[in-house]
Amino acid sequence: MRDDIVIVGGGLAGSDAAWQAANRGARVTLYEMRPKEMTKAHKTGGLAELVCSNSLGSTDPKNAPGILKEEMRRLGSLIIAAAEQSRVPAGSALAVDRDRFSLNITQALEGHPNIRILHEEIVDIPTDCLCVIATGPLTSDKLSQAIRAATQSQHLYFFDAISPIIDADSINMDIVFRASRYDKGGDDYLNCPMTEEQYNTFYDALLAAEKVQPKEFEKTPYFEACIPIEVMAERGRHTMQFGPLKPVGLEDPRTGVQPSAVVQLRTENVHRTCYNMVGFQTKLTYSEQKRVFRLIPGLEQAEFLRYGSLHRNTFINSPQLLTNTLQFKARGRLFFAGQLVGVEGYTESAAMGGLAGINAVRALRGQPLVTPPTTTAHGCLVSHIALSDPKHFQPMNTNFGLFPPLPNPPRDKEKKRQMIAQRALEDFESWMIQSGLS
Repeated sequence: MRDDIVIVGGGLAGSDAAWQAANRGARVTLYEMRPKEMTKAHKTGGLAELVCSNSLGSTDPKNAPGILKEEMRRLGSLIIAAAEQSRVPAGSALAVDRDRFSLNITQALEGHPNIRILHEEIVDIPTDCLCVIATGPLTSDKLSQAIRAATQSQHLYFFDAISPIIDADSINMDIVFRASRYDKGGDDYLNCPMTEEQYNTFYDALLAAEKVQPKEFEKTPYFEACIPIEVMAERGRHTMQFGPLKPVGLEDPRTGVQPSAVVQLRTENVHRTCYNMVGFQTKLTYSEQKRVFRLIPGLEQAEFLRYGSLHRNTFINSPQLLTNTLQFKARGRLFFAGQLVGVEGYTESAAMGGLAGINAVRALRGQPLVTPPTTTAHGCLVSHIALSDPKHFQPMNTNFGLFPPLPNPPRDKEKKRQMIAQRALEDFESWMIQSGLS
């Protein structure tokens, strides 16, 4: 077996994985196929090129993305350090000069004595070494085929068919009721009942709402199982009532009758702190989602932890395939990281890359692998990756809905979030000390 760690993919996840592994004494070979083989989205051969936004999100430690960035900073993340060095004014958001950001990371990795960078396409998963696959949403077709074979999957998921997720505290429980159709399956679903008039108002607003226009590399036919809710509506006024909004088998306890339509919300975690809008994958703009979906009874004040989307992507069904150390269950010397494992966002991808790099080094040395506490931002993401229901697994970004509830939460939302943030950083610091990472 080779004594170096091979990392495939020079995006944010692969770059942070290489940095974390190399800084802990491991020899690293980082493969990036660009610029020899370009994707339809990238423009350069630089490492960690930002394709979409130049913002890495909020740095405010009182919100979930800010907690994640602070945890990454404490771990010595190259991505966070490079972002701070190339920062441009954007309020509390960590926005960067794209070219400087990529250059900073490229130079840091090229200059590291333990890292060798090879600009070659990898078409098969290496089996003669410890390996981290971090090729992101635009994984090449050949490597995608190799991943499909290794995971024994008919296909990777080539769409983020994502429905919005709503903070449970913002749902009006005076209107919404708990039930499953025909009283089968427990009470994990919340139901938003609609009268005929309410449904028609919602339907008209949905048809008229502004949609996001797909980028060239995202223009792929929809799978019938994950068409946008607005496309379904375009097929006829009553189509949704025979699809995700069907009211059959549900009775509104306030009226004792079956509603004209029902929007169902499915719990996203065991804590019931956040709910998924079932069947509401959408191409509506974020502002239009907020406006139109708040027309649904019970969601008038809905706080969206994640907006819906539907775009080309590549990710594996991690709950079936990975442990909570990002290790492939069927092959212990293989790790996955970044967007491939089912996280959304630049920093989330980089955070999972850093964690995979740390565990790859520990595996190389025969040390116990580590998983951050579930009370931390890193731990929340890992729990989502490893412990979600495989039947409904979809990518997720960092949000407060993923954090376990406080034992005695205050009523004030801001105070509650401050306490969650404080707990997260205290537990993360303790975990780093106990794991020998500080």
